[in-house]
Amino acid sequence: MIPFLIFVAFGLVLAIFLTQSRERSGNWIQFFAKGKEAGFTIKDMEQLRKLVATCNIKDPVAIFKSQKQFEIIVRSMVNSVRLSGERNDPSIQHFLSKLFDYFKKIEMEASESKSRISNSRQISEGQPLRILVAGTGVYKSEVVKNFGNYLTIARPVSSKNAATMQWNGVKISIYFWREDDAGYVFDAEIIDEVFSKGISSLKLEHNDSLFRTQKRKSLRVKFRKPAFLYLINDGDNPHRLEKSAGLRCMLEDISDTGCAFRVNGQASVGLRFKVQFSLDRVPICMPATVRSIEHNQESNISLVRMEADPLPMGTRNHILCEVFDMLPEEDEDELPFRVLEEEADAISGTADQDQEVRND
Repeated sequence: MIPFLIFVAFGLVLAIFLTQSRERSGNWIQFFAKGKEAGFTIKDMEQLRKLVATCNIKDPVAIFKSQKQFEIIVRSMVNSVRLSGERNDPSIQHFLSKLFDYFKKIEMEASESKSRISNSRQISEGQPLRILVAGTGVYKSEVVKNFGNYLTIARPVSSKNAATMQWNGVKISIYFWREDDAGYVFDAEIIDEVFSKGISSLKLEHNDSLFRTQKRKSLRVKFRKPAFLYLINDGDNPHRLEKSAGLRCMLEDISDTGCAFRVNGQASVGLRFKVQFSLDRVPICMPATVRSIEHNQESNISLVRMEADPLPMGTRNHILCEVFDMLPEEDEDELPFRVLEEEADAISGTADQDQEVRND
């Protein structure tokens, strides 16, 4: 009985699509099937159908095959939300979130296919490395020279192991993370200890079988903007917007899963902070945990990388608007602290509102 009802429901939906759409071009049956494969619901597909018509896309199926076509759809939705003032409507934010999820997926797949590497000859000079020596420990190094038949890396260093270690003939595992790509690992054997570019280095043969490990989870973009930093104490509401200035910092990049910033002094891995800034005159609060720090002793400035807590849907969507360059240029860089209480509550969001929409 249930399969029969599902069959009837699909038939009715297809009938609605075919009767409501008077465009002669395009295959709406394929459009519905592709949307279902992509994870969109029947309600989502009706909204997508309206966007396709609004954007005058002749072939509706094309939005699931082309980054450019799907970007037109997302931009249209973002502009509609900005103009209508319905930014705080949970159902609209939920649909926009699904659009961004799919857009992010096809963007990352396309980017990964272009940026991935297959052998050690493609590793860039200066690439940071982690060297694992079985039974000894983990060392830090970097690529000094990558030319010809050999890969030359800086002599590995470790605060826990002796610097007098003899490396010739040692078998190692090399781990590294490529910016905007993924992590890689390969095994190698040290051929010789040499000096290269005036640096004590190790020479090893190339490896044509790199193993690609953890992929990146988000798209990051360069994002240079002043922001304020606040320490999160136990019992604090991490998403609450602060209305007074905190410790000034400069954002360097941003994604929906975190950010990087430069700040005077030195922090510690594991500390909890929230970063507050503005996007298109909208206050953004990103609570996060420090994951890595690069401290310059001469300038006493640290580059801090943060992993964000799960963000309210509206906040995440607004950040993704910036990631995909869908916001207008700002004249105002400073964070507007004088925010109405109702606006602060709406931006902070609640998990209950998001959950209600997900359950519908």
